[in-house]
Amino acid sequence: MMASDIWLILLVALLVLVAGALACAEVAIDRASRSHAEEARREGNRRAARLLTVLDDRPRHVNVLLFLSTLCRVTATVIVGYVSYDVIGPGSVFLALLVAVLLMVVVHYVVVGVAARTLGRQHADRIAMVAAGPAHWLATVLGPLASLLILVGNAVTPGKGYREGPFSSQADLREMVDLAEADDLIEDDERQMIHSVFELGETFAREVMVPRTEMIFIERSKTLRQALSLGLRSGFSRIPVIGENADDVVGIIYLKDVVRRVFEHRDAEQSERVESLMRVPYFVPDSKPADALLRDMQSARVHMAVVVDEYGGTAGLVTIEDILEEIVGEIADEYDTAAPEVVPLADGAFRLMARMHVDDFAELVDVEVDSEEEGVETVLGLVAKRLGRVPIPGASVDLDGWRLTAEQGAGRRNRIGTVLVQPHSAEPASEASDE
Repeated sequence: MMASDIWLILLVALLVLVAGALACAEVAIDRASRSHAEEARREGNRRAARLLTVLDDRPRHVNVLLFLSTLCRVTATVIVGYVSYDVIGPGSVFLALLVAVLLMVVVHYVVVGVAARTLGRQHADRIAMVAAGPAHWLATVLGPLASLLILVGNAVTPGKGYREGPFSSQADLREMVDLAEADDLIEDDERQMIHSVFELGETFAREVMVPRTEMIFIERSKTLRQALSLGLRSGFSRIPVIGENADDVVGIIYLKDVVRRVFEHRDAEQSERVESLMRVPYFVPDSKPADALLRDMQSARVHMAVVVDEYGGTAGLVTIEDILEEIVGEIADEYDTAAPEVVPLADGAFRLMARMHVDDFAELVDVEVDSEEEGVETVLGLVAKRLGRVPIPGASVDLDGWRLTAEQGAGRRNRIGTVLVQPHSAEPASEASDE
């Protein structure tokens, strides 16, 4: 081994250490807490002020550090390859390259990939404080070059690239959440909730709304007593008001407005119509992103919005709770309990889950009903078709010697949860009405 080779090996060691320091600073700046930096600045730490400047443009500084770290590692690998070739000799080129590759893979993995990045994660705030000054200076000098390389990379990459590079913290945020859960820093349900927040911007109003087929509405000409009755029976405190048909939503009636009016003027429940108390409806397109819809509903201070399709027809309803359920999951109250699909009762009656398949129901009670012929798949859908409207608790229909009665609402939306199936010989259920 020649003296020049020894100097080159020392240079390689220096480059590896610099690459490790750069990787450590990159991870530290990427994970540094802004709140901790602001607190340190209030305590008079001058380095904290520089760190806040770096955090204001975090992607640019991280990209420059990554660029320099890559440059050091590649240079060190090339030098090791040259020294290996010089020591082993030109007769074994393949062996020289193999030794260089294996050696540098181990060195880079241990020094840069494990040791440096572990230090950067464990002491992110302290290391970021120290590295903020040099990182800011390097970003000022080499930032344009790193940005140019990112543009070149995006140009040769199929599809839309990342304007600030794929190394920025925004692009890695979801992966960081998964790593935090793997390290037991957050719980699995918290990880799922954070991912749900990310996905909210990719979810549209039509995906979270209550569809038109499950809407409960009231005509504008109905009396306040009828509106009060419908609200009490359906369990909804806000009901859309329609004009000529379901596509003509003219307002929203609030149950508390009706109760207040009837309490103050007893004769109003028969003499006044729903249209006298209805509020202006809030319309949104079915293509509106859920996160933007949530912000708009908060700003407008409305709880319910009418979703319209591209043709202007009513597609459904959406409430703030519908959007929140996309983040926290189904919101159920203390009355919601899990129930078997079929519960045999006295006198040959059954209590069925509303979502039970029509064919299974037909086989259970021995009636001739086919889901394809009826055009529905569930027992509740069968009740709705025979009834001619959306069933509410208490609504019933007769079918081949059996009476099917919609029962309790399930979940926050008060959807029909079960259907009571009784032979005509049993005590009949009360017919539902709009009065």
